[in-house]
Amino acid sequence: MDAYAKSFLLFFTLLNPFLMSIYLLDLIHELETSAFARVLVRGSLIAGITFAFFAWTGDAMFSRWLQVQFASFQVFGGVVFLLIGTRFVFEGVGTIRRLRGSPEHIAGSIAMPFMVGPGTVSASVVVGARLPILGALAVIAASMVATVSLVLVLKIAHDHLNKHNARLTDRYVEVVGRVSALLIGTFSVEMIMEGITKWLKIGS
Repeated sequence: MDAYAKSFLLFFTLLNPFLMSIYLLDLIHELETSAFARVLVRGSLIAGITFAFFAWTGDAMFSRWLQVQFASFQVFGGVVFLLIGTRFVFEGVGTIRRLRGSPEHIAGSIAMPFMVGPGTVSASVVVGARLPILGALAVIAASMVATVSLVLVLKIAHDHLNKHNARLTDRYVEVVGRVSALLIGTFSVEMIMEGITKWLKIGS
């Protein structure tokens, strides 16, 4: 059970529903709760299928088909998330909003590039290697359900607070966003170090 708990915590932390609520803040402002829930669930299904695929194929996807080491992907994913976290700490909410841009397909833009990114794909491979495939799929499903549920709760709370105290809502966005960015940076460094360690072992 310890392996399951660690795998769930890894995935849930990388998905980070608190930071995701900031990333989707313009949609939270513009959409009704029901419409927001529909696009969020569709985006999560796209992401969940992608995670399940990488958990099932494992690092064979990289070593056999792409002819690269999974350790290299871990280092790259760690660098990408480190840059995102660093920019968020110094620049604030605008950094995450600019990442999503103004895509035509909202559900796909929710899944990419924030849910399905180098960090979460790496986590899918790690969870798939650490647990039996059914256990890995269960962890991924539980993480996705918990993330979507918490984002919807934050959407409802945001709508309620925004009506009564907009300044408090803005303060929440800044504080939670910067704290979440620190966590992202921490996990990014861990991913980089783990990837370098694996690469050195392969080289030796």
